[in-house]
Amino acid sequence: MTKTTERFLRYVKVDTMSEEGHDTTPSTAKQYDLARLLTEELKEIGASDVYLDEDLCYVYATVPSNTDKDVAKLALVAHMDTSPAVSDADVKPVITENYQGQDIEMGTDGRVLSPKDYPSLLNYIGQTIICSDGSTLLGSDDKSGVAIIMSLVEYLVEHPEFKHGDIKVAFTPDEEVGMGVSGLDYDRLDADFGYTIDGGQLGDINFECFNAAGAAVHVHGLSIHPGSAKGKMKNATRIAMEFDSLLPKAESPEYTEGYEGFYHLDTFTGDCDGANMAYILRDHSAEILEHRKEVFRAAADYLNTKYGAGTVEVQIRDSYRNMREVIEKHYHLIENACKAFETLGVKPLISPIRGGTDGATMSFNGVPCPNLSAGGHNCHGRYEYVCAESMDKMVEVLLEIVKLYAFM
Repeated sequence: MTKTTERFLRYVKVDTMSEEGHDTTPSTAKQYDLARLLTEELKEIGASDVYLDEDLCYVYATVPSNTDKDVAKLALVAHMDTSPAVSDADVKPVITENYQGQDIEMGTDGRVLSPKDYPSLLNYIGQTIICSDGSTLLGSDDKSGVAIIMSLVEYLVEHPEFKHGDIKVAFTPDEEVGMGVSGLDYDRLDADFGYTIDGGQLGDINFECFNAAGAAVHVHGLSIHPGSAKGKMKNATRIAMEFDSLLPKAESPEYTEGYEGFYHLDTFTGDCDGANMAYILRDHSAEILEHRKEVFRAAADYLNTKYGAGTVEVQIRDSYRNMREVIEKHYHLIENACKAFETLGVKPLISPIRGGTDGATMSFNGVPCPNLSAGGHNCHGRYEYVCAESMDKMVEVLLEIVKLYAFM
């Protein structure tokens, strides 16, 4: 077992799930547990300028340049939190070495990780598959990225003969709830360009992401005894269901792919007196995202006309933008990533992200930052898995990228 795998297995056992609906960063105090662990490990490895922001839970470090050349300062970024979609408390990794295409028994409750359901498993014949026991997600998103970056830092510190410019490291909280770099100190990071290591299968390169917004819908009902409700009751739950029925059903995540955007009903709570729905709106086109917002507002206007003013309230908040418009001006980031993968015999897989990364916001804040693979599959769910050899290969890929920038 390599050091990268050992690190990964250590990190996934730390509960770092973030939570929606908090005004503080981090959204959960338990994210500090991994932040403090990483801070100590970076110091032990011998990284420089290691710093934990005790107020906001960001970890920073530097591997200083060891060349006299004027070399770009390169940031490598991964997030520490895991998705609130499924718990990451008490992760029990299941390790399958020399995988031969069989179903993997995940635990004792009958869950099976099968190539019948997830054909991508067959890409890893002869390699090591890591999943959870099915009672939790695994946490490969993005503790794979954290482990990969930590191994890179260790290699660079231990091999001073490997020439490179300043390598800047940042581990962030709350990426999964859209606040990953909301408190990032760009002066402390002090990078010219960067990469987030937060993608999927080995070879992934992403420089296009969704334009994103969140929408909160609150329905004000009127509760009254059902026996005397005729002409008086306004059932908030039914009105909320009617609101959702006004949105185009074919434009939901379960019916879309590639560049197709969507409306996604994430949570729904309510009763006769009041109901609340939380949506996410996504599109690679900024213009179409604005149209989606108008569809939302039109649905609310229609129901307010039907049931009375103020019955439905909608609040829409922008989250992040498509980083393509920034990255295209610094396309060397994509070219060098492609060269690095190809040098190591890995086919580059350039594709749009059907989501977002910390790098999207960073790109619009002066640090162009596309996304690279971390090796995971089926993220945000109980059937998440990662190939150990993919993580090891990504350490080599990052070394190639660092080398390319040192000799540009």
